Formats: sequence, structure tokens, C-alpha cells
Amino acid sequence: MEISISEQNGVQVASVTGEVDLSTSPQVREALLKELGMGKGVIVDLSGVAYIDSSGVASLVEAFQTAKSKGQGFALAQVSETPMRVLKLARLDQVFVIYETVDEAVNALA
Repeated sequence: MEISISEQNGVQVASVTGEVDLSTSPQVREALLKELGMGKGVIVDLSGVAYIDSSGVASLVEAFQTAKSKGQGFALAQVSETPMRVLKLARLDQVFVIYETVDEAVNALA
């Protein structure tokens, strides 16, 4: 699992690749909370995620709640098929703001 951070129009984009599971979700959590600590909106690009388990979902939920409590933007973008199934199963597709592309998310949050 890898996370790369870039900035687009004042919004942090965290691109996650690989599997987000019990062993890697703490890294995702730490990276997202660090970016939110900088006071900017965060978009999580999940196009490269092949698998996500409940601990990975919990990391996303914690980041979402942190952003909401600080009044910061938070969105998911380009969610690949398997993670989307997990989000739909947990009905979190109704909680998260999800965009088809990173560009759409950046335009909405910038």
C-alpha cells in the first residue's frame, strides 16, 4: 500500500494504491489526519485500491468526521469497484461525498 499526497487548487489529494487492511490502515489514518491538520480540504483518490477492509473503512470514517468537525471539505474520488461494494454494503456511499473523478472533486472543494 502506498499513499502519495499532492495539492491541486489548494486541496490536498491523497492517492492510495494497493490494499488497505488491518496492517496498512493506520498509515492511511495517519496521513489523512495529518493533511486535515493543515487546515485544507482533502480528497481521497481510491482508484488504485484493490481491497479495503473494515479497518480501512474506519480510517476513512474517522477522517470524514474530523473534517466535518473542523468545517473542512472531505471527499472520495474515483472509487474502484471493490471498495465501492464495501462502501455500499455499509451504506457509507450515502454518507461520503463521492466524485467520479479527482478533477470534479477538486472543483467542488476548491
